[in-house]
Parts: sequence; C-alpha cells; structure tokens
Amino acid sequence: MGTPEFAVEPLRCLIKGGYNVVGVITMPDKPAGRGHKIQYSPVKEFALENNLPLLQPEKLKEETFIEALREWKADLQIVVAFRMLPEVVWDMPRLGTFNLHASLLPQYRGAAPINWAVINGDTETGITTFFLQHEIDTGEVIQQVSVPIEETDNVGTVHDKLMVLGGKLVIETVDAILQGTVKAMPQDKMAVQGELRPAPKIFKDTCRINWRQSAKSVYNFIRGLSPYPAAWAEWVSPADESMVVKIFDSEKIIEEHRFEPGTIRTDGKSFIHVAVVDGFLAIKELQLPGKKRLKTDELLRGFKLTNHFYMKVD
Repeated sequence: MGTPEFAVEPLRCLIKGGYNVVGVITMPDKPAGRGHKIQYSPVKEFALENNLPLLQPEKLKEETFIEALREWKADLQIVVAFRMLPEVVWDMPRLGTFNLHASLLPQYRGAAPINWAVINGDTETGITTFFLQHEIDTGEVIQQVSVPIEETDNVGTVHDKLMVLGGKLVIETVDAILQGTVKAMPQDKMAVQGELRPAPKIFKDTCRINWRQSAKSVYNFIRGLSPYPAAWAEWVSPADESMVVKIFDSEKIIEEHRFEPGTIRTDGKSFIHVAVVDGFLAIKELQLPGKKRLKTDELLRGFKLTNHFYMKVD
C-alpha cells in the first residue's frame, strides 16, 4: 500500500526478489497540473507496468474494498507513504501489517518526517519498520537504519538516500517476519536523545520564510523544503508591488550589519543577499511566478533588481 515514488522502490525490490505480491493498493486517480489531466500515482504506474492486481479505494472502510482485500488472502501487508488504515484492514493478514517510515521513530511521527529533520538542522535521520496499531506511527519497532544528513543536503537528496535504503530494509523486515526472528520493541522503551519532535503535514503557509531568524535557521528552512514544496517569500518593488518568489538554494553569510531583516543587497548582475539577524542569506537558485527555476545570475540577466526591493516581513 503506497502512493508516491518513495513507495515504488520497496515494491520494486519485492518483485525483483521473487516475493509473491498478490496486490497493490494506491490512492484514486486525481487531476493535476494546469490542464487538470488525470494523473496516476507512481505506485499505480509501476503496478500497471508489472501487471499487478490493483485497488484504488476512495474509502478504506468500504465493504466492497474490504471484501476485495480479503479475497487476495495476503499473509502480510506492507505500507509505505499511504493513508491511515482502519483496524479492519491492518489487522487482516495472519502475519500482520508493517509500515516503512522515513525517520528514526519515535522521532518525527507524522506526514513530513524528512522535511522537518532537515528544517530543524538535524545531522542524522533514518528509516524504521514497525507494526501498525491504533495510534499513527506508534507501533512496535522492527528494524531501523540511520543515515547522516550532510550540511549541503536538501530534502531531495535525503529522500533519495532513504528511498534506496527503504527498499532494502523492507526486504530484510519481510524475511525476518517469515523466519520468525523479529523482536519488536515498544517505542516508549527506546532510547531517545532530546525531546520528541513531530512531523506534521506541510501546507503553503508553512513554507513562508521568516527573515527574523539566524542565517543558519533560514538556510536549513530553505533546504528542508527543496525541491518540493519549496520555501517562498514576497519581495516588494520600489513601486510597492509584491511578488511571490520560491527559493531553492542558498548560502549563509555571517556578517555584522545594521540592515532590517528582509533588506535586499544586490549588484543587479550576479548576487542577491537578504538580511537576517546575524548576517545575510545569499540566494543561489530561485523562481518567479510562471517562470522557470533559475540560478541567480541567470535570473538577473532578465529581471532588473535593485537595492530598493525588499523581502516582506510580517
């Protein structure tokens, strides 16, 4: 059971490993983009390419779906980046249902664990397999693998590292369950450094940059949302016209100054620096509405930016 690209790799590993995948469950198709064309999830595309039986229930408690699921007679269910399951679904297989989660549980329970680990400046994250139970992301842990987060990593690079390792960990977990060697551990018995941090779903307003912070905090925020859904800010022209700009890459400049946070410093040709409380953020890659994502010098060749522009600060 899964929807995004992150869930395809474990499915690919199961097929490649010769496991008997009796069916795949993914989200219903939905319109996307400007033309509102129907778009299949990455998991559906992979399932169709490999001729795997497929279900796309609107509601997970629908009797027709429950009956179809029972008919598959699955011994084990695997969930990767899907929806919260009702007990009638996760309790159905004789060997249970386990989830692959992109954090070192119990840290970062929730919908966006990779984003929040990078936003918070963590130097380590990982993946966890655990048995499902009633409360989301709280089940007994089966296995974990840790991964370093480099200073230059963004969500995209961490996602890809965890995706590859996730496929391997799912196979190891399946084998351990089949061999009866699993010694699952309750999460409240696990050693945790520092306080537990949540990983709530990210919305558009979540992605707005607060320039009244340190350079490090803003830098981590930008890379924690890059390449998707992308941090954004409003820059304001001398004519008091505002425009939303997405920022994908930046660099910290620690420097004493007397500028207000959000002040823009630029030569109009090669650099854009935005003032923060302890220095500046050099914007390296950005995107204006309706335009392509560009490096700063590329954008400045076609857009006249001056020091009279500024970033809006609420």
